[in-house]
Amino acid sequence: MTFRIFLILCCLLLAGCFGVGGNNEGEEQADFPDKEPIRAIWQPSPGTTWQWQLSGPLDLSVEAEVFDIDLFETPKSVIDELHSQGRKVICYFSAGSWEGWREDADQFPEEVLGLPLEGWPDEKWLDIRQIDLLAPIITARLDLAVQKGCDAIEPDNIDGYLNDTGFPLTYEDQLRFNKWLAQEAHQRGLSIGLKNDLEQIEDLVDYFDWALNEQCFAYQECTKLLPFIERGKAVFGVEYQGDPADFCPQANAYGFSWMKKHLELDAWRIPCWDY
Repeated sequence: MTFRIFLILCCLLLAGCFGVGGNNEGEEQADFPDKEPIRAIWQPSPGTTWQWQLSGPLDLSVEAEVFDIDLFETPKSVIDELHSQGRKVICYFSAGSWEGWREDADQFPEEVLGLPLEGWPDEKWLDIRQIDLLAPIITARLDLAVQKGCDAIEPDNIDGYLNDTGFPLTYEDQLRFNKWLAQEAHQRGLSIGLKNDLEQIEDLVDYFDWALNEQCFAYQECTKLLPFIERGKAVFGVEYQGDPADFCPQANAYGFSWMKKHLELDAWRIPCWDY
């Protein structure tokens, strides 16, 4: 027996003794193992100014530190231009619903498609319990965000358990899916925001890097967002109705980055920080 073969046999014996490369019987595996991200993760602080535009010609002249734009519709050249101006870029996509017009719409299996979203007949809720079926599609979108140079992602419709989806989704189902999303984003060095889903903030605030909310002042539920502020994480948000004079002073007092916007999220806005 040569010395080299002897060393190999010794290594194999040690691996068998200490369980290297395998799981010990009865050992419980973590659902969300820690992995090093491929790049530093951006975490915006309270008071960060932003613009949210998902429709119409993109207006790059708007004064804002952050632009939140559509992942699919925005060319990489536009994201590069924003970066050249010193802006950070959040890329929007829906993680909890199927959108029939997206380029990857035909990749979703029929069994994960649920009821249409109220007010959005061209979208259907997804069965987020079936992460194994959704993972290849959603991780491809995250990879696209990396390829385009996005600093962060805004996954929409991640509160399906509160809606009539056609599936018996539970609080725990949503929690697991949202944690999985955060893990996958962070593994790619992408910052991720918690969109709406106010009821799960206490469970998710440490997994997400910032929050985005629609109309918490209209529904009188803004204090639920304060755990993000308390951890030094930005809270972005909009109101679609009402007078900015009624909600901007309180938004500024909370440290929120708030605006009034049109529902179609074109370039128009009234930012509270300038009000």
